[in-house]
Amino acid sequence: MNGEELNRLLEKYYKGESTEEEEKTLKEYFKEKDVPEGYEAEKVIFGYYTAAGEVPEPSIDFEARILTEIDASDSKRESQKFRKHVFPYMSAAAGLLILVGSFFFFVNKNEPGDTFTDTELAYAETMKILIDVSSQLNHGARALEPVIKINEMTTKSFEAINKSTIIIEKNLRNLNYIQKAIENANVPVDKNINK
Repeated sequence: MNGEELNRLLEKYYKGESTEEEEKTLKEYFKEKDVPEGYEAEKVIFGYYTAAGEVPEPSIDFEARILTEIDASDSKRESQKFRKHVFPYMSAAAGLLILVGSFFFFVNKNEPGDTFTDTELAYAETMKILIDVSSQLNHGARALEPVIKINEMTTKSFEAINKSTIIIEKNLRNLNYIQKAIENANVPVDKNINK
């Protein structure tokens, strides 16, 4: 098959205008190992079609099943339209219900009354409760004293480590300075000193 005929058949194929015989010719042509340069993609495509085999004919009730699904899709769309129109009204009703409920809740809210008629007795009871709360808080604070001591010790340890690190860095800088001075002086260095 020459290049013009191959291009014509491929063009018809890609436009969907080719006959079964022309498609069969293309499949047979691309089965060959050597194809012209630039047609490698078509070789892969037609190789896939050849490997896949024949496409089976659709079942007898194929069209009926498609139409049934289309009808089901239409009815689903109608129910969605119904929801689309009803949902705003339901939202407004829910909001109105919340407003009415809030109104009745806040209007009918009872203020707590005094439980003590004697002010001295109320003061004494309040002091008793406050002293109890204070002792509970103090007891909890005493339980945290070991944790505070651990924190202090950790801080002191880190400070000591930081001081020793600074001293080591300073000594290393001095050693670097000495090594550079020796290198600059071109003095032969005994290699066994470092070992």
